[in-house]
Amino acid sequence: MRFRSFQGLVPAPEHAADVAAVPYDVVNREESYALAHDKPLNLLHVDRAEIDLPLDVDPYSAEVYVKARENFEKLQAEGALLRETAPSLYLYRQTIGEHSQTGLVGVCHTEDYENDVIKKHEKTRQDKEDDRTRLVDSLSANTGPIFLTYRGVPAIDLIVHDFRLNNDPVHDFTAPDGVRHQVWRLPVGTCADIEQLFAHQVPAAYVADGHHRAASAFRVGKQRKASNPEHNGTEDYNWFLCVLFPGNELNILPYNRAVKDLNGHDHDGYLAAVGKIFKVTKTEEKSPTKPGHASMYLAGQWYDLEWKADAEASPIDQLDVSILQDNLLKPLLGIDDPRTSKRIDFIGGIRGTAELEKLVDGGDHAVAFSMYPVTVDQLMAISDATQIMPPKSTWFEPKLRSGLFIHTF
Repeated sequence: MRFRSFQGLVPAPEHAADVAAVPYDVVNREESYALAHDKPLNLLHVDRAEIDLPLDVDPYSAEVYVKARENFEKLQAEGALLRETAPSLYLYRQTIGEHSQTGLVGVCHTEDYENDVIKKHEKTRQDKEDDRTRLVDSLSANTGPIFLTYRGVPAIDLIVHDFRLNNDPVHDFTAPDGVRHQVWRLPVGTCADIEQLFAHQVPAAYVADGHHRAASAFRVGKQRKASNPEHNGTEDYNWFLCVLFPGNELNILPYNRAVKDLNGHDHDGYLAAVGKIFKVTKTEEKSPTKPGHASMYLAGQWYDLEWKADAEASPIDQLDVSILQDNLLKPLLGIDDPRTSKRIDFIGGIRGTAELEKLVDGGDHAVAFSMYPVTVDQLMAISDATQIMPPKSTWFEPKLRSGLFIHTF
């Protein structure tokens, strides 16, 4: 696959922690405002520029993208974002608790996205894709990196490991959520070695997180190509910002489910019906410890649900989330399309099982399910089979920060 250096924008060293922002899509408007309204350098003023406009302004209106461009230019004019003096690749290491992961930051080619060298496992929502396309086009920049993974290559792992241990980072800070972020800039020779290794030893990469950002970057590149009569393939709009992590370093958390009602069943009738689908056992455990199980919270009690997957089934049909959806959520609880149903909510695993108990005990939801996390191997197998995962199947943690690297074109 094609992976190369870029001469982008990066935060001034003294401003890195202030510029770095959570991804735009893990916070709503109110949460974005709370995080950034008193932090003028935070990149949410660009990625969610509606926080600087009156509440009655539609977040998809034209003035939001104008404001985003204004805020982006202001960060550069004030010296919070600086242009690199030469193209480079970077190491980006994140540490949360006992878990660390180190990725390579650079740009990937839009043709590799189009030709499934960069593989997807998730459908995008048109409104969200349109929004990010307008933002990227307005800024002529990718402000948030796409989170990619690949099957690790020992030669790349060795370069990353040795450079990290023998050099000081250019940025090193711990965010308010407790995640430590470290960045190293790689020298020209090392960048060239890594680019060659990706070209010859990495046949494919997989979108772990950021399907909407990737689709939007591709769309803008395609639009720019179509509108440029002198297009020759060397333009920066043919590339988009990515962080690539070897799969064995990633931490996938479950994406749990909570359903607002029992679809007309009473407690005993519902529990009896579940017992005809899965083996049901009362338990003190709040999360499954292995695949083929889910933990169900109903009326103050946790239950273990157990089944045996069909070894001959497709990779998608063997997923625990697929089995729960196809055998319980759809036929028993009436959740025909979890992408559009208003009766189901999805809770990222970082919020823990206490959030599931809170939702059910508070009366807003009738039943909740704690899932076993999807593995990286499953994600890759599904992508290789050109299948689409059920919605909200994976929660990657920690999340990449936006603003530490910006690719412009």
